[in-house]
Amino acid sequence: YPADFGWTPDYRKPGERIDWWYHNLGSVTGAGVAEISNQLEYDDEVAHHARAKLYDLARGHDARPWCLTVSFTHPHDPYVARRKYWDLYEDCAHLAPTQPDPGYDAQDPHSKRLFDANDWRSFAISAEDVHRSRRAYYANISYLDDKIGALLRVLDETRQEAVVVFLSDHGDMLGERGLWFKMSLFEGSARVPLMIAVPGGTGRAVADPVSTMDVLPTLADLAGMDLSGVAPWTDGESLLPLMDGGLRTSPVAMEYAAEGSITPLVGLRQGQWKYIACRADPEQLYDLDADPQEQVNLARSPGHADILQGLRAAAQARWDLERFDASVRESQARRWVVYEALRNGAYFPWDFQPLQKASERYMRNHMDLNVLEDNQRYPRGE
Repeated sequence: YPADFGWTPDYRKPGERIDWWYHNLGSVTGAGVAEISNQLEYDDEVAHHARAKLYDLARGHDARPWCLTVSFTHPHDPYVARRKYWDLYEDCAHLAPTQPDPGYDAQDPHSKRLFDANDWRSFAISAEDVHRSRRAYYANISYLDDKIGALLRVLDETRQEAVVVFLSDHGDMLGERGLWFKMSLFEGSARVPLMIAVPGGTGRAVADPVSTMDVLPTLADLAGMDLSGVAPWTDGESLLPLMDGGLRTSPVAMEYAAEGSITPLVGLRQGQWKYIACRADPEQLYDLDADPQEQVNLARSPGHADILQGLRAAAQARWDLERFDASVRESQARRWVVYEALRNGAYFPWDFQPLQKASERYMRNHMDLNVLEDNQRYPRGE
């Protein structure tokens, strides 16, 4: 994705829709099959380089522990999948949303802003469009499964032990409530998979809410590193106690201050409760045990006033929404200065350019062929 800060909304222009990079529902009306696309090409390349790196780590002579981040795009809009994966879901029973679209006027204020940001009035979405979009999304989960499986096979075949963490940065509403893509604090958008496999560990499913912010403290804990002297500002907490059978009592924090918003949204998950606050909107409170589809906002329910007040107090202790808004606006303004400066006059890209020396690839005449062949073989001597 662009490194020049161009994908930055501007709170100084509330309601502005930046057409060249904002989502639109063309991803839904155009859902279907392709053997290659921009994002398929990207993920194919990511998988290739990740496998190559794992082989290099196995046959290298550096005994230090390593960390490798492999970042795929899929599953993601646009909803386009390869035929072999698309065909897996021909008879899928989950191609229709479980939550109907209540209509624009019945949406909460932030969801209305997302409808507008997605240019919903320019597209007529049919039931078939919805089915094809969801089918492609599920197909691309299977595509990703294959990519991850190939990397795990390399680890097995090269006998490398590693802590494996699988997670995502967001989900997709996939037509639930009429919403698409991410950008929402509802479960379809905000809930993501998180799996951690530790060599020698025993499997355990954890239903307690956790956060992607917990991943860094968890990895540091596994590595025996105390972050208090290195990065004391780190949010999140180690998940090792949960993995060992403990309980989590602290709330999970959520923030959103990007495309489709006009001021930051924040949220807290604590046990069965989800609380959402925004300076521009009414509060929201959901009981996810009784109402997993978040249909009933309990923020005005007298019977839930104590729950609301407790979560509101916790949110106010964590965030000063006025200062949060000011810091976002300041960051946006700085980013727009950089982006416009880079685009003005001679264009100078900030995108990372990988260096690959052809003179060091495969076999060259400044190398000893016998040493090269021996070093590049792994496992050796079998």
